[in-house]
Amino acid sequence: MSCGNFFFTILVTFSVALITYNIIISANSPLQQDLPGPSRSSSSSISVDPIIQMPLHRSRGKLGSSKRLFHTAVTASDSVYNTWQCRIMYYWFKKFQNEPNSGMGGFTRILHSGKPDKYMDEIPTFVAQPLPAGMDRGYIVLNRPWAFVQWLQQADIKEDYILMSEPDHIIVKPIPNLSTDGLGAAFPFFYIEPKKYESVLRKYFPENKGPITNIDPIGNSPVIVGKESLKKIAPTWMNVSLAMKKDPETDKAFGWVLEMYAYAVASALHGVGNILYKDFMIQPPWDKEIGKKFIIHYTYGCDYNMKGELTYGKIGEWRFDKRSYDSVAPPRNLPMPPAGVPESVVTLVRMVNEATANIPNWGE
Repeated sequence: MSCGNFFFTILVTFSVALITYNIIISANSPLQQDLPGPSRSSSSSISVDPIIQMPLHRSRGKLGSSKRLFHTAVTASDSVYNTWQCRIMYYWFKKFQNEPNSGMGGFTRILHSGKPDKYMDEIPTFVAQPLPAGMDRGYIVLNRPWAFVQWLQQADIKEDYILMSEPDHIIVKPIPNLSTDGLGAAFPFFYIEPKKYESVLRKYFPENKGPITNIDPIGNSPVIVGKESLKKIAPTWMNVSLAMKKDPETDKAFGWVLEMYAYAVASALHGVGNILYKDFMIQPPWDKEIGKKFIIHYTYGCDYNMKGELTYGKIGEWRFDKRSYDSVAPPRNLPMPPAGVPESVVTLVRMVNEATANIPNWGE
């Protein structure tokens, strides 16, 4: 081993150790930026995504794009639930990666289990360490920002932009780089309401940082953002997430979407604004048409009777819900929905079936 390689190995090892130390300290002492100190933790433990009720309306944004490549990064555990979604997601990424109008460069699954799995050869993967035992307080999503910190520090990312995506995203057409003029590009979520929770958010975003409206109604995904900006945002996102989870008032207010608020706060603290791009993705069954959208986010269950009528809140005669497959991958050739079901749901099932039919060793 050359002296240069030896020095680099020592540097990386020291850096990871230092960040891990900082996380442990963060869990037991006040943080910077007027963040709250230690407090009681939530006793909740969620292993499968909850359902968030849908909105009456959402905001629109404007597009700015050019041929600037971005690297797609997806954080995941090694659970069956996350793994089958990642395999489908990566299948469709490859289908559109080199199509006209695509800004899609490389792809990385950031696996925060701390150890390799048997899909390393199928999906480009970076193995990140999970948080120290017990630090996620039953909220596994806290591993996401910590995994990004490790990846951004250690990986050789050639692109100047990052798309943060999720396992339950299916790309339906080539995605251009939607960010512009130093702004990120992000999907606006109806349930991220900074103004409504101003009194809580001021613990993390003090008044001297500006109006609460500087916090965009976004999560960390889907977001396209400059790599150098994300390198600054990620450690703050991690620290704010940990601090929010420690604070009973914040934990109760934000629940499952706490880490999304933490990213929005961290982005605002670093002065990185975002284009609110509503056409980034659709969420069946509520969004019915593909239109100009780039991603299907299948976070909601799709339940219909055989007349094609939505029976949301009641298990339908026909259904597709990712939560039905938390411990086993969905089988190949899922039954298609009945006549009258919206295009978005039909497309979702068709794309899942195409992926599972073509991915080798599906279900193993």
